[in-house]
Amino acid sequence: MQKVKYIMNPSMLSRLVMVLAIVLSLVAIFTVVLTRGVSRNGPTGPTECKTVIVVASGDTLGKILIDQGLNNSDVNAIADALKKNAGISTLRADNDKIEFTRPDETSPVSKIVLIPSPWKQVELTCSENGGWNCNTVEIERDTHAVYKSGEIKNGDSFYLAGIRAGIPAGILIDVFDLLAFEMDFERDVRAGQHFSVLYEENFSGGEKVENGHVLAVQFEALRGNVKMYRFKKSDGTTGYYDENGNGAIKSLKRTPINNAKVTSNFSSGRKHPVLGFTRAHKGVDFRAATGTPIPAAGAGRVVARGFNRGHGNYVKIRHNGTFETLYAHMSKFAKGVNVGTTVRQGQTIGYAGSTGLSTGPHLHYEIIKNGTHVNPLTVKLPAINNLGDADKKKFLEYRKSLDNGIEKLSQNPDWFIQM
Repeated sequence: MQKVKYIMNPSMLSRLVMVLAIVLSLVAIFTVVLTRGVSRNGPTGPTECKTVIVVASGDTLGKILIDQGLNNSDVNAIADALKKNAGISTLRADNDKIEFTRPDETSPVSKIVLIPSPWKQVELTCSENGGWNCNTVEIERDTHAVYKSGEIKNGDSFYLAGIRAGIPAGILIDVFDLLAFEMDFERDVRAGQHFSVLYEENFSGGEKVENGHVLAVQFEALRGNVKMYRFKKSDGTTGYYDENGNGAIKSLKRTPINNAKVTSNFSSGRKHPVLGFTRAHKGVDFRAATGTPIPAAGAGRVVARGFNRGHGNYVKIRHNGTFETLYAHMSKFAKGVNVGTTVRQGQTIGYAGSTGLSTGPHLHYEIIKNGTHVNPLTVKLPAINNLGDADKKKFLEYRKSLDNGIEKLSQNPDWFIQM
């Protein structure tokens, strides 16, 4: 007890409090100094200074670099490095970002990062001799496979039903393009039909950046249940295949203009709306406002382009030794589409109109098979890009695992498949 009494003596206690106060003050001062040193200099030196520029309309690489304090020699060296090593020769307004790094606020730029997309960065660093080194960095995607399903209701279009099911508009457009090879959205869509889509969502840093590819689609069409799967072949190319591994993308589309209403069917005897007498209608008419782009139904070569009394402005494309297509009543032709021009599938070849013997703006579309006109809506179209034996075996295994995943997602709509 004597030790306790001695320590608790008022005189000793006041001295102890004073010493403790001095120690705490010194610790506080040391902490503040240390914190300021770290905040100013960082753990290994001065804090880097970064400036991010979003390319605006009228901006050029040279203007942006000069504004950041670089000289004309640097501008030329950076432009050459970007063109040679990254294939970049122009900047895109409201899309490309450029990040400039300096060792501190008063130092010249030591590093430049051009960000043309969320998945790619081009890094330029200044070497000791003043040159610029260029390196492209690919940003890894965090991809989720998401499943959505819906049902056609009375009065629905496929688009409205898809939006109601939560499918993004861009994905629906891709689905339109795929299913247009197998069905006509004006005639084949009925209330009660079910559909589903498995598609990619791409994330970076935990934030969704964009939608990716359609991985699988299913639609209960009038002609039967249509299924398509996206698959990467051993040669690195990708395509869409039916459940048996046969190419799902046909050589021609039945309906060149997506979701266009059929106003007149293929017929061996139709009363002509202008001439007034009955004659064969050798194609299908689709309602389309004047100026609506008309895409080529398949890849091929333009063999005719001109004007005649019946078709007005028309284009004829030969796709192979078997099939040709014709597009009539155009208001005008697309620029660069002439006889002999090679066109790709989906390329705009002209614009809808009402030239020739026509009562209103529309597209008259014909398919000619071995020289004979056939009904575009019912003709059997050949598949392309079929799988070889080895790839087909891999596809069937992949399809089975994907179907299992789709089954689980259909029961748990909030889940996703980590790709």
